[in-house]
Parts: sequence; C-alpha cells; structure tokens
Amino acid sequence: MTDFSPTQPHIDDSAVVWSIPRDEVATRLRGAPLLVIMHGYGSHEADLISLAQYLPGGIVCASLRAPLIAPAPVQNGFAWFQIGEPGNPEPAGVDAAARGVLTWLDGLATEYGAPAAVSTLGFSQGGAMALQLLRHAPERFASAVNLSGFVVSGDAPADAALESLRPRVFWGRDERDPIIPPSAVARTTTWLETHSEVDARLYPGAGHGIVGDEITAVREFLDQTLLVAAEA
Repeated sequence: MTDFSPTQPHIDDSAVVWSIPRDEVATRLRGAPLLVIMHGYGSHEADLISLAQYLPGGIVCASLRAPLIAPAPVQNGFAWFQIGEPGNPEPAGVDAAARGVLTWLDGLATEYGAPAAVSTLGFSQGGAMALQLLRHAPERFASAVNLSGFVVSGDAPADAALESLRPRVFWGRDERDPIIPPSAVARTTTWLETHSEVDARLYPGAGHGIVGDEITAVREFLDQTLLVAAEA
C-alpha cells in the first residue's frame, strides 16, 4: 500500500467498490444517477457499500477508498485526512482529499461518460468530505448526506456561493455521539444553517454509527434530490 501525501491525493480507481458489476460500469454509468460513498476513519471501501441495497433503485453507487493509510493500531484501514485535534482537522488535508475526489470524478466522466447527476454520502470523516466537496464544487452535486460527521473549520473556495445556492444536505447523528466533540457539532449546525437547506435529524442510541431509521430517511432524501436531479 502507498502512503500518499495530503498534497498529492489520489483515489485508487482499481479499489473502488461498485454497486453494479465493474464490467457494466462502462455501459450503465453514463446518464445514470451516481452516489459517491466515503467511509470513516480507519475503515475501507468495502464497508458502506452494503447500504446500496437499501437506497433507491436505479442509483449507481461507488464506494471509494480514502487516500491515506490510517496509522497503527488500525489494521488495513484508511483515512481521508489526519485527525489532528478531534473534530477540527487542518483544512489543508481535507481540501487535498476533496481535490482528489474531484479529479477521480473527472476521470470517470472522461472514461465512461458523465452521470446524469451526482450526490455524496459519507460517514464521520467521510461526512466531512461530503460537505467539503460541496465547498469546492457545489455545481457538481445534487445533494450531500453527512452521517455522524461535521464541517471542517476555516474557509473554502465556494463558501460564499453556497450562501446563495443552499444545496440540500441530510445530517443524521446521535446527540450523544462519543466521537464528534460538541464544538464540531456547534460549528456544523451554524454552517449548515447558513450554507445549505439542511434536513438535520437525531437518532438516539445510534452512538457513532448508522441505524435503520436513518437509512430509510436517507433513501427518501435521495429520492427527492439525486433522482429528481437525474430526471431533470
């Protein structure tokens, strides 16, 4: 495995796990709704793809492997950016990872043809990535799903535009999440209220995880955002 520098992000296309057979991507991706899935810290690309079966039919899901190797004691896990202060990572590393995902999307469109619409779904660090991608290129995404995640501090290139565009964002969490600190929750609450049309929901008992009722709500959200955008 290669440990990529945050200044040289790289999404390994060969590691992407698809919700459809890889040999059908070339014929089915062009003009289809695409959901980009991003796992949490210390996890991997095969984790959240299991959610695809519970999401709207017709969506093509692509679960990405984060570009950094999570340090020991994590085994065979990856990270989108270095943790640093919990809930408050250095923005430069998150920006670098976002650029890596955008570059991967560019390559995907070049090789297979552009999807009809794209949304993102991320958990924890992946949730921060879902929001950071909006903060770099909001025009490229129909919506974002942030599960047990947060928004990164500091400014990003499209923050001012987002105050007018206000894309739809689903934010699901447990208010007693033991991993995301209250300061990150407060920052995310304020940012989402001023930069998005947010659907914020609490799931008591979820902890730092995902529960069934949450996925049902995500399915409805993607019906209303990603599928509607793909049909427009």
